[in-house]
Amino acid sequence: MGAWLRMWCWRGTVCASFVFAALLGTAAAEDARFFRIGTAATAGSFFEIGGIVATAISSPPGTPACTRGGNCGVPGLVAVAQTTQGSVDNLRQINNGQIESGFAQADLAGWAYAGSNVFTEAGPMPKLRAIASLFPEALHLVVRADSPIHALADLSGKTVALGEPGSGTNANARVLLAAMKFGEGDLARKFLSPAQAAAALRDGTIDAFFVVGAPPIPAVRELAASVPIRLVPIDADIVGHLEREYAFYHPATIPADTYPGVSEDTNSAGFSALWLVGAGIEADLIYAITKSLWSDATGKLMMALPAGQRIDLDRALAGLSVPLHPGAERFYREAGKPIGDTPRIKEVEEHSK
Repeated sequence: MGAWLRMWCWRGTVCASFVFAALLGTAAAEDARFFRIGTAATAGSFFEIGGIVATAISSPPGTPACTRGGNCGVPGLVAVAQTTQGSVDNLRQINNGQIESGFAQADLAGWAYAGSNVFTEAGPMPKLRAIASLFPEALHLVVRADSPIHALADLSGKTVALGEPGSGTNANARVLLAAMKFGEGDLARKFLSPAQAAAALRDGTIDAFFVVGAPPIPAVRELAASVPIRLVPIDADIVGHLEREYAFYHPATIPADTYPGVSEDTNSAGFSALWLVGAGIEADLIYAITKSLWSDATGKLMMALPAGQRIDLDRALAGLSVPLHPGAERFYREAGKPIGDTPRIKEVEEHSK
């Protein structure tokens, strides 16, 4: 896959279908292996990171070897960053075998695997496995700078965007509002993508919006460059309640000056972003992908994005909420990483029965 095509795919909403159509007649004949990475909407941090990860682990047939200036990915692999509705959608598609892998927040992945909380009705998703914990995320509540909203309680009676159905933002916003005892009629709820929510706040058709991601989130960054905004803090007692209730939440801080005009630290709730894969994917392939993820060449590519700069092998097992895939586990064993405390398949599945 040429560099021009990879760059286009990072930004295009029809990347997956374009790549498959472009390559099926050539690379497929040369035994290419396609590997999809479910991300989220194009204005979120998942999609940005997904483009770089897809580029890093790809090495299509016929391209020069890594030592001769080619990609340092998995030989014969063509990885694609695919737009989706987000974490919840990714989890369902991975478990159902509709995509090979995808990103999701640790709390949602754990609930999906066990069939608990927002996944109680859907039931357990036992085919979820982890490749790595990638980077820390934070929940953002964004308002215009002149907004009367200064705390979560001020959302009462307001029009608030909670993310698209199927997104991690939507699931986390629902959990947070439930912790605040907000009922369905206490605020007007809109279900918008990050880009749509940012445009609606700029135009004054909503009062606030939630979005989850690794700061700086592209949609928030671009909005802050056009109109003055504020980030509403999440009270420490609410974060503490979520941490006690759900385990995978923790206090987080969005640093001052992350976004134009936001000059103070903002306290919030955080969790880890995981890269997940289906249990049935071959162990040798996932071993090779995991090894490629943590190569020096991938590390250099990751430096292009702030979120990518937080992707570190030393925290690859931090906050895992589902078992490692055997191929990934093999890599971490060889790397001398402490896998003993990661979730085990038997324990979780027996608990979910």
